[in-house]
Amino acid sequence: NRKREHKNIMKVDVIIPVYGPGNRLLELFDQLGHQTVPVDRLIVMNTEKSLWDKWAETLEPGRLPENLSVYHVTKEEFDHGATRNAGIEHSDADVCVCMTHDALPADTGLLKALMDALFSGDDIAVAYARQLPAKDCNIIERHTREFNYPHKSRIKRLSDLDTLGIKTYFCSNVCAAYKREIYMELGGFIRKTIFNEDMIFAAKAMKNGYAVCYAADARVIHSHNYTAVEQFHRNFDLAVSQADHPDVFSGIRSEGEGIRMVKDTVRWLVKTGHTYLVPKLVVDSGFKYMGYLAGKRYKKLPKALVVKLSMNRNYWK
Repeated sequence: NRKREHKNIMKVDVIIPVYGPGNRLLELFDQLGHQTVPVDRLIVMNTEKSLWDKWAETLEPGRLPENLSVYHVTKEEFDHGATRNAGIEHSDADVCVCMTHDALPADTGLLKALMDALFSGDDIAVAYARQLPAKDCNIIERHTREFNYPHKSRIKRLSDLDTLGIKTYFCSNVCAAYKREIYMELGGFIRKTIFNEDMIFAAKAMKNGYAVCYAADARVIHSHNYTAVEQFHRNFDLAVSQADHPDVFSGIRSEGEGIRMVKDTVRWLVKTGHTYLVPKLVVDSGFKYMGYLAGKRYKKLPKALVVKLSMNRNYWK
């Protein structure tokens, strides 16, 4: 019986892919150690063992948590889907929470809020957290976070495609909790993908009758101040993942949602006295769109050019 009250869950593991560990990872470990819902195991999937070993040697004895398990992959082996899937396969917990090492819980109730959302319905396979901007986040990105991660929670099902479009499948492994039993039943994350392993799984879950919950009360601090060129590379990879998975993304236009966000941001900038940032928004949005268009057509481009346009260049090796 998949239905369980979250108070009866015995184990919650957190899976964290890491490349280049540092103080922020230690801060994440510390904050996860103070959650009201305890973490059974911290499972780190580290890229390049030498980097981890060199860093670990600089730490005081006992600085790393006792419930930490570290597994290593090479740069060539790392994959957004396969590496996270390996981490979940190392777990035997009832719930596996995927996080990135640059995200931090906003409070001690992050995991409880995720569990409350995850077990608010029998058919919910995954619940993902709200992302709040960091202190150094630029003004435009702050509003983007608000646009993509609103105050109100929502349960999404396949029937929402007509109204939500591409947002129906939106889910983020920056911080997302999975019922491991359902995850394994559905075959887990796709093993080879440049991006969007979370959305691809969400689509698969919905097509199998499950739901995805956006848990606005589960909050993490996570944002980036990407340059226009970095936005190009990121959106190139995003579009590559869509082009590679027509079974998920075919017939669902992403451009409309992007245009809606730009218009909303322009209105917000003008309203809040930041009209001077509108040209920057236009330039950044242009780079995003160019990256997206190039990524959608990457199969027509020379391989050497594809590698240069991609943010995740090791994917192409």
